[in-house]
Amino acid sequence: MDFDLLKKLCETPAVPGREEQLRKMVIAALGPVCDGIEIDVMGNVTASRSGKGKPKVMLAAHMDEIGFLVRHIDDRGFLKLQALGGFDPRQLFAQRVLVHAGDGSVLRGVLSYTTKPTHMQSEEDRKEQPKTEKFFVDLGCDVEDIRDKVRIGDMVTMDRTLERCHNGFIGKALDNRIGLFVMIETMRNLENHDADIFAVATVQEEVGLRGAMTAAYAVAPDIGIAIDTTLANDYPGQQDVDSITRLGGGAGIKIMDSSVICHPLLVDHFREIAERDNIPHQMEILARGGTDAGALQRSRAGAASITLSIPTRYVHTVNEMISRKDVESAVQLLSAYLEESHKRDYRY
Repeated sequence: MDFDLLKKLCETPAVPGREEQLRKMVIAALGPVCDGIEIDVMGNVTASRSGKGKPKVMLAAHMDEIGFLVRHIDDRGFLKLQALGGFDPRQLFAQRVLVHAGDGSVLRGVLSYTTKPTHMQSEEDRKEQPKTEKFFVDLGCDVEDIRDKVRIGDMVTMDRTLERCHNGFIGKALDNRIGLFVMIETMRNLENHDADIFAVATVQEEVGLRGAMTAAYAVAPDIGIAIDTTLANDYPGQQDVDSITRLGGGAGIKIMDSSVICHPLLVDHFREIAERDNIPHQMEILARGGTDAGALQRSRAGAASITLSIPTRYVHTVNEMISRKDVESAVQLLSAYLEESHKRDYRY
């Protein structure tokens, strides 16, 4: 695995609508293995690779991570934030953040909560349920210095690196930099294919699958495959029925989530390939949550759509965890599918 690439993908800031730095990395990675690259008005990167004309297969992996924008700077220099994406506020305490200022500088700060220190809290104070909007950023600077650098609308991301962890990795933004990584590695490894393949790095997935919708409208694919994380709730406190997937159990072949019911014939095809080639895999049903497949399925006249998932513990925290085995099986399964995607007709 190209760990250096994955680390750069995870640590490059890109909240919804502000994917410009990561976009440059994706273009550099996909350019050498594709026939052409286009960037649309929303910022989606579409890298195409020609086959024999049919079918048209669109891969979608979103670039954006959950994060914040600066919403307000008060008279003392503290920053109030606008959340972009689904944070669990209980996971935000005692974190550091990076404020990406308009002049290009990066300012490190403390993400803190508008509450009393524990030494001063009453029993009533301790019962309060945290709310994302009550967090603020302390940069430890004079207000004049802050106003010289920081603008309303500047991007704020979590201050965490990607690190190896036994047989896997932990860090922020693996949702969905690992999906991008799987897409890039698949395009690098892909050999013979009849399908015309469009590898699309999408924008603004975390705020409503927005980029995938417009990109799919332009591509008009016959087959749409989203590559994204899914929940691996295989840790203490969870019942087996709620585990969704298991870390190290192989790539997830999604059956459904709240955004899409994956095409049954496409699900069957992925499962048959995995069983035939002895690729570790697990079947996934996610009651809540969605991926770009929901947009691919509904664009224009529709497309046969599915999500290939990478099991991930602690999703939407700064310590998301994945297994190398699951990443490798996802690349292997997706590559095998693309090489024979022309052999099936998913029309009823």
